[in-house]
Amino acid sequence: MTTVETTKPNGTTPKGAATEKREIENAEYAAMLDRLSEGSIHRSFNPYTDIDWDAPEFQVVDDDPRWVLPDIDPLGAHPWYQAQSVERQIAIGMYRQANVAKVGLLFEQNLIRGFMQYVSMLPNRSAEFRYCTHEVIEECNHTLMFQELINRTGTDVPGFGPIMRRAAPFLGLAAWKFPSIFFMGVLGGEEPIDHIQKSYLRTEGTFHPVVKGVMRIHVAEEARHISFAHEFLRQRVPQRGRASKFLLSLAFPITLRILCDVIVVPPRDFWQRFDIPRSVKRDLFWRRPEARETLRSYFGDLRMLAEEIDLMNPVSRRLWKLLRIDGRASRFRSEPDRTPTRLVG
Repeated sequence: MTTVETTKPNGTTPKGAATEKREIENAEYAAMLDRLSEGSIHRSFNPYTDIDWDAPEFQVVDDDPRWVLPDIDPLGAHPWYQAQSVERQIAIGMYRQANVAKVGLLFEQNLIRGFMQYVSMLPNRSAEFRYCTHEVIEECNHTLMFQELINRTGTDVPGFGPIMRRAAPFLGLAAWKFPSIFFMGVLGGEEPIDHIQKSYLRTEGTFHPVVKGVMRIHVAEEARHISFAHEFLRQRVPQRGRASKFLLSLAFPITLRILCDVIVVPPRDFWQRFDIPRSVKRDLFWRRPEARETLRSYFGDLRMLAEEIDLMNPVSRRLWKLLRIDGRASRFRSEPDRTPTRLVG
């Protein structure tokens, strides 16, 4: 079907409907980027002025029971953990929180690499350049914040496992040739982290206030970062051809599932250092029905996004189910999950 163009009385040719629609969408996208950039200017945080690291209640001491993992954490709720001495629970909890921070730090370093690779190819006057650079600044502040938390615990944690540590420096290169897959990876890491930290902050449980302070800043700024990645894919993916979209429909759930395990499952060093039985690890990742439900709960917003950008088809739906990340799509961004969930990370 072709669009028939007519000539106006002044001799000009009106734009086709598809072209006009695209220009409107581009203008709306640019306006959204401007809003996000303004948010970064006027509602940003500095980890060294917005967290009172030297406040008495923020001090890290070895026998502080606030490091005991709360019930919202699946390990904290597991009978094996609850049977340990308080001293051992504190040591495990401190290591776990420090390693979560290290994983966040390493993941965001890779985002920074990819973002800088991407913005280096943008033209002058690009609204994306301005916003992406603001996001990189915020991610740099997050890495400083996470490292400060790790240093204060005095815990030597690896973050990623050995394979991911070797592969990570090369992942940012995906932003050059495969920007859509790169931003799928951004969401694959950021959405589970965001879900976990919001679950923590919604609880009334007691956990160390320095962890709470870090989480509050991270959640506030990651809201902008997640919004941008969602909108980037909404802009780019629908323009792709049928074959390209089909390949992206398969790449999307695979990327999410791989990055989720990288972000959420503690490294081998954790299980070995505390001599945690393999049966406990299998329970938490992802053998028990409640653990599988938690896994699915991370991706409601991304199932909604996949529907919106036409990445759900009979084959990809089977893949989402095979990877155990299928389920109901969110009705709106950040819709609270109605099923009981526990923190995994």
